[in-house]
Amino acid sequence: MTLEILTADSLAPLRHGFFTRRGGASSGVFSGLNCGSGSSDQSEIVTINRNRVASAMSVEPENLVGVHQIHSPDVVTVTGPLADKPRADAMVTAMPGLALSVLTADCQPVLFADAEAGVIGAAHAGWRGALDGVLQATVDAMVSLGAERESVVAVIGPAISQTAYEVGPEFMDSFIAKDPEYSRFFAQGSGDRLMFDLPGFGLDRLRDAGVGLAEWTRHCTFSDPDRFYSYRRTTHAKEADYGRMIAAIAL
Repeated sequence: MTLEILTADSLAPLRHGFFTRRGGASSGVFSGLNCGSGSSDQSEIVTINRNRVASAMSVEPENLVGVHQIHSPDVVTVTGPLADKPRADAMVTAMPGLALSVLTADCQPVLFADAEAGVIGAAHAGWRGALDGVLQATVDAMVSLGAERESVVAVIGPAISQTAYEVGPEFMDSFIAKDPEYSRFFAQGSGDRLMFDLPGFGLDRLRDAGVGLAEWTRHCTFSDPDRFYSYRRTTHAKEADYGRMIAAIAL
């Protein structure tokens, strides 16, 4: 099966893609394009999957770079292949020939570009990273490389949607403690449960960062098991592990 790559017109003509799970070599619960080396999938199979992504992005495998994601606001400026993955959740670069990539399975993969300035970025933004400012920090790092804030385009790829993201009141308390206005990203669920709008919050944070355009591809990872891995769906199903999807962008 060929790879399925979701793209955004707003990021053209730069090479980029939000890769679904279709077209990979993994099997079992990882069936498809599992690119997560942190999973319990066979490492050689994950390497095959990542090499397919590198080929699709027209870069050498070592130039498909990523970080050791820790749900932080930390951003790394990349100038070449990374021998060791730094602990961070976003990357920026102005170097042609590199593809910045992030892994997700419900969290937001966000790709950034100021094509005219020749600066790109990629961020992994779960609720904690988004709340702590990883999206704004990525834009700031791009500006430090020469991007114009109002020229930056940011696209959120497949992520868990509000209809599938049930949380408890203590979760909302974390947001209200930062800003009472964040209550607008929560809808009432069953009993004391609430439904959190992660992509809506991500879009708000991107607009707060001053980007020229922010959008979401409107794909929900939880509700489409044929196309997307989902940590929450795996947890509900009591499966042993889950795959990770990859999103990438290159100059």
